[in-house]
Amino acid sequence: MQTSIRNQISGKVLEIVEDKVLTEVVMVTAAGKIAAVITTRSAREMSLQVGDTVAAIIKATNVSIGK
Repeated sequence: MQTSIRNQISGKVLEIVEDKVLTEVVMVTAAGKIAAVITTRSAREMSLQVGDTVAAIIKATNVSIGK
C-alpha cells in the first residue's frame, strides 16, 4: 500500500470490538497502544484478525494536549 500520509506507525492488532456500524481496532506498537474506530464494513473487507500486522495511518490537522 502506498500513501502520501507521512504519520504511520506499524504494529499488531491486539483487540477488535465489532458493532453493527463501527468497529474499534486496538493495536500495540513500539510507541504503545493505539485505538482507531473504523466502519465495520471496512474491517470486514480487510479481514482484520487479532495478530495481524497493520499500520496506523494518522492524518490530523490539529493535535491538542490538556492537563
